[in-house]
Amino acid sequence: MGTMAARTPIIISGSIAIDRIMSFSGRYVDYIHPENLDSLSVSIFLDKYTTTYGGVGANIAYSLAMLGESPILLGSVGPDGADYMTRLAEQGVNVRYVHPSLLPTATFNVITDASENQVGGFYPGAMSDSSSLSFESWKAKNPIVVVSPHDPAAMRRQVKQAKRWKLRLLYDVGQQVSNLPSEDLVAGIEAAEVLIVNEYEMMALAEKTGRSVAAIKALVPVVITTLSRDGSVIEGTVVGSPMNVGVVKPQRVADPTGAGDAYRAGFLYGYARGWELLPCAQLGAACATYAIEHPGTQGHVFTLEAVAERYAKAFGAPPPGLTA
Repeated sequence: MGTMAARTPIIISGSIAIDRIMSFSGRYVDYIHPENLDSLSVSIFLDKYTTTYGGVGANIAYSLAMLGESPILLGSVGPDGADYMTRLAEQGVNVRYVHPSLLPTATFNVITDASENQVGGFYPGAMSDSSSLSFESWKAKNPIVVVSPHDPAAMRRQVKQAKRWKLRLLYDVGQQVSNLPSEDLVAGIEAAEVLIVNEYEMMALAEKTGRSVAAIKALVPVVITTLSRDGSVIEGTVVGSPMNVGVVKPQRVADPTGAGDAYRAGFLYGYARGWELLPCAQLGAACATYAIEHPGTQGHVFTLEAVAERYAKAFGAPPPGLTA
């Protein structure tokens, strides 16, 4: 298989966590009643419980490495994360710039219902030890830098760095949209070359910044909104008309957690190589299916060849620059 030769550095700054993923066969709507939210007390009997490696930054880097990239991961881990970093390094992730903290590695706990709705809780731990995390080493190398959810102070600092050094920023605010002040969110939007959010995050972004969804989309060259089972849509100032990106059907559905991170990895692989936006997102859709098919956010394994075959089957042609 041939590949387009392009090695734009990809720097991924984000959380590195040890996940505890739980699920149950019922639905949250059967347990949570809006009229009683002010006195909520719910206990749900869980069907599955798994402890896995995760964290948004590490998840994106993991799938990128399987595509043949050597992404650089910025983050912090505690002493309990040593084996995790060895595993990522063996996969092909550059973990040289991961900060070793004395605090425990961050932990994400999430419960998913039968309709794929999720409620999670995050303990930051080592993630808060982030003062050394900087893009400065790459400011003259024209990298693509990803600011994904992690320590709010570090996210603020890295957005400022991206703007100051004119770095190509993919702003992936994620669930931190609920925790960041409006001025940080506005700064991220204004500095971004690519903004990627899901539907809920886009609405929360508009509410917290006091700007309409349309106004946000008018500020960013590329805006990707992921729509879960309905695929994703690409908009923004360099996009003439909205581009709807279809889904790639998974062979089975085990766990949706991490599908969005795998999507980002696929998108970044194509974007770093100068592909058109639609095939970038289509490769993301193909990568996402592997995450859906396996429990956890890093339980899936694939090759670039396998993803390309799945892509071609779904979209009628191989990814650009990739030939069997």
